[in-house]
Amino acid sequence: MNTNIIKKLALIAGGCILVALFFSFDLGQYLTLTYLKESQARFTDLYQAKPATVIGSYMTIYILVTALSLPGAVILTLTGGALFGLGTGLIIVSFASSIGATVAFFAARFILRDWVQNKFGDKLTTINEGMAREGAFYLFTLRLIPVFPFFVINLVMGLTKMKLTTFYWVSQLGMLAGTAVFINAGKELGKIDSISGILSPGLIGSFVILGLFPLLVKKLVTFIQGRKT
Repeated sequence: MNTNIIKKLALIAGGCILVALFFSFDLGQYLTLTYLKESQARFTDLYQAKPATVIGSYMTIYILVTALSLPGAVILTLTGGALFGLGTGLIIVSFASSIGATVAFFAARFILRDWVQNKFGDKLTTINEGMAREGAFYLFTLRLIPVFPFFVINLVMGLTKMKLTTFYWVSQLGMLAGTAVFINAGKELGKIDSISGILSPGLIGSFVILGLFPLLVKKLVTFIQGRKT
């Protein structure tokens, strides 16, 4: 059997095993707001004692969740804000999410092309039209205004002609603002230690920004597209 085929089958098998383990052991229970609050003090102590280990483990988990299109990326982002704060959390999550998305992009292009084509063929037509019309800016727009779920964008973009390096830097740049909003919300959530904390100005402000962000971005993108026209 061809060596490339063997490698491809091995990667597919490895991915399937990881996904099966995730659901078989109900690992999703650890990617909830409840678990975040219950474990925050323990994680904070561990981070203070072994920051490199915690950051490395967190990034590995985030990359795997994103690359395998597993549920829980939003909770992980909020956790990043609660655990690392706005500045450090933004840097860590920005790189982890972009790397994970690029791994998914790579897998779709070289390993799962037929499956992605069959599963998301209807969306591929729309994305190809957008790419032909606007190029890399179309991906940037999708990152700011997720018309499709991010995991679909990661996979379907792998079937386009976009370069892997272009996909990476456009994704990182395009997701940066949204990531910052969620990291800030996670930071404020991490401060809650009582019911009264839910009414804190910081948390309320974070969720107001979270709600207004898509509307503001949509207006900005519409304005830019109008200028280009």
